[in-house]
Amino acid sequence: MVLWFAALLGVVQGLTEFIPVSSSAHLRLVAAWLGQPDAGAAYTAVLQLGTLLAVITYFAKDLWALAGAVMRNPTGEQARLVWKLGLASVPLALAGISLESYITGDLRRLEIVASALLVVGFLLIVIDRRGGADRSAAALTWTDVLLIGCAQAAALVPGVSRSGSTICMALLLGMSRVEAARFSFLLSIPAVAGSGAFELRAAVGQIQAMGGNPVPALVLGTVISGVVGYASIAWFLRWLGTRPMAVFGIYRMALGALVLAALAVGWLHNEPASDTRAQSHVKNAPPTAAAP
Repeated sequence: MVLWFAALLGVVQGLTEFIPVSSSAHLRLVAAWLGQPDAGAAYTAVLQLGTLLAVITYFAKDLWALAGAVMRNPTGEQARLVWKLGLASVPLALAGISLESYITGDLRRLEIVASALLVVGFLLIVIDRRGGADRSAAALTWTDVLLIGCAQAAALVPGVSRSGSTICMALLLGMSRVEAARFSFLLSIPAVAGSGAFELRAAVGQIQAMGGNPVPALVLGTVISGVVGYASIAWFLRWLGTRPMAVFGIYRMALGALVLAALAVGWLHNEPASDTRAQSHVKNAPPTAAAP
């Protein structure tokens, strides 16, 4: 993988991980539009380790408070939030393990990415217009957090958006936009840590297959995604304090429609579905040279 492309993917990951537009979809589409090979689901998961560091840094005080609460009183109200985050992570883990071959293969086809952008974009507009309430994370029941966890598992499909699906479910359960986003970001910690660690070896193999030393590409992309991701969290939480999320739904639907149109006229196309790297290129684009 050429380093400029690794850096670009880091920027895209950082910008789109925490806003409800789907970072995996944008990473997939950037590669397609630029005629670059798809870096794959594994590299996407490892890039998220940078944004994991961003969310840990941004919510460091909250995390220290939660850790202290667990040590002082494991059954207390504040400590229960930690157990709820753990329970909400179970559906993602189960789905990720059982559906791994689809996640790294057919689900990365551009038709599916575009369709997911459209469907979740529409839901985002409708649910955001309906609005949430003022329910806190502490008020969520065990059933509620399982529902949010199932919404997070749906985001294994590129184009769904982990933050988008979990925030939408939290809004349906009566949380405010800011509180829903905060819970979603905290929930990303076990999810991203687990998937990133699990996929690290596969990501190295994918980058080696694309050509070049995998270490610089992994380090560069991850560091950049962390720096940009921190700024993205701060910006998005400020946005949610005063403005609706419907604009992201409109953007998603426009992007999904554009991708479907590009596929229909042949500007974009998929490689055969049997290719687990799900490489996609702009039609008639010259072949990309492997990195030295």
